[in-house]
Amino acid sequence: MANGGTAARTGGNSEARLPTEFDDAVMWATWLYYADQLTQSEIAKKLNVSRATIVNLLQEAREREIVSVRISPQAFGRTAVARALMEKFSLDGAFVIPTGDEQNLVDRLGDAGARVLAEQIEDGDTIGVAWGRTVLAVANQISLPRPVRNVTVVQVSGSSTGEPEFSAELCTSLLSNRIHARCVNLLAPAVLSTRELKAMLLAEPVLKKQFELIHSTDRILFGVGDIGPRSTVRVSGIASKAEIDAYVEQGAVAVIIGRFIDVHGMPIGGDHDDRMVGITLDELRQVKSRICMAGGQTKIAAITATLEAGYATHFVTDMATGEALLAG
Repeated sequence: MANGGTAARTGGNSEARLPTEFDDAVMWATWLYYADQLTQSEIAKKLNVSRATIVNLLQEAREREIVSVRISPQAFGRTAVARALMEKFSLDGAFVIPTGDEQNLVDRLGDAGARVLAEQIEDGDTIGVAWGRTVLAVANQISLPRPVRNVTVVQVSGSSTGEPEFSAELCTSLLSNRIHARCVNLLAPAVLSTRELKAMLLAEPVLKKQFELIHSTDRILFGVGDIGPRSTVRVSGIASKAEIDAYVEQGAVAVIIGRFIDVHGMPIGGDHDDRMVGITLDELRQVKSRICMAGGQTKIAAITATLEAGYATHFVTDMATGEALLAG
């Protein structure tokens, strides 16, 4: 063992003195980095050497097998599934969380989606927000790793008289409050009684201005809904049971921001769709970063249609759903 009066052999003339308990500077730097969890810059300051020297010391520690890197099989498996999803569906990014209790899947997807969005947000961004339980979970849990300025959060679909717990206006307001951004709610119902009334309303200057903002979004956050008996769309108020059943008869398998799509991801139009106020699926595709969160065995067909049609650039899901999508 080196004694307390021996200088650290780190290549300088005024190095810090090596503590008695360490054999050499490699051991000391390794302990500070891996055990005490200091940054390389903090270690360099403590040893009175350059950061480049610390990099070399830590590299030597690996070469001497003082430390070894072990990749968790579970984590590696999720990474492999994420990369496979990116390749299969031409995604820019994918984040796969561990399989867990289906009952808290929405909250876990929300937490993961919040992390993905938070890492992307830049100064001056305009963020479009849809509605739904998963979108609300993102809004509830997001926390920015760094301050951002001049960010706007805009509601991309009209307001509904249905379930208020995950409404578009609530999701937008909550997210903007959490990240200290400007909030712009869309001042119109989700669905109007006639196409003519919709055209008249959208001609109003205030709504024209809001839609200009929607069309300039840099990022958009949305979920994927199935059309089963317990689906979000059936309690959202954007369509009646008869209207939803009619969409099902026409081949609908999913709903994205209130718009129904078939198994190939093609929009299913019609009178109801023409009376909707909000971003269209063609406009959705124009947004640079489109973050989609979805999971669960009941949504496999809906998610597949959404991803194959290219509506998402970034996808957040769980391991079980990811594996099922790859097997399909």
